[in-house]
Amino acid sequence: MKLENGRPEKIDNRVLTEVAVYDMLDQLEIPFERIDHEAAFTMEACAEIDKVLYPAVICKNLFLCNSQKTKFYLLMIKEDKKFITKDISKQIGSARLSFAPEEFMVEYLKTPAGSASIMGLMNDKENRVQLLVDEEVLCAEYVGCHPCINTSSIRIKVKDVFEKFLPAVEHNYIKVVLKNGEI
Repeated sequence: MKLENGRPEKIDNRVLTEVAVYDMLDQLEIPFERIDHEAAFTMEACAEIDKVLYPAVICKNLFLCNSQKTKFYLLMIKEDKKFITKDISKQIGSARLSFAPEEFMVEYLKTPAGSASIMGLMNDKENRVQLLVDEEVLCAEYVGCHPCINTSSIRIKVKDVFEKFLPAVEHNYIKVVLKNGEI
């Protein structure tokens, strides 16, 4: 695995949502580094990828919804943290949260299971998904995420994500506090 600067030279074998991420980052003049790899569905499978992306904070991106499936959330947390549903629900003033069905993630973020990413918010034109971000992610210099497909990962400056990307895709975020190692 090798870290490359920016988008791949050849894009004919890439999915459209991935290419759209690279196009958006280029348009916003946001530099990024990329690594291509085998599909990564779990945090354990990402261990080697994480080493290459260091010092980026590698995030778990959890796609959640309320019990009525009327409100949807993308929760970005550090890979070593777990979330307590009731604590997050209390912080954001929402009814009981659970993992949202995959069809909503595909519809709103245009990403399949295992590929949830903050980059998918560019596809949420109707702002159906509220971003929730672990406060520790905001303190990092870099963040690692998928470009809407789990066969590539990118390293990007946190400042660029929150000061350039999110405003461009017309999304805001809610900062949440998660404790280490809790379930």
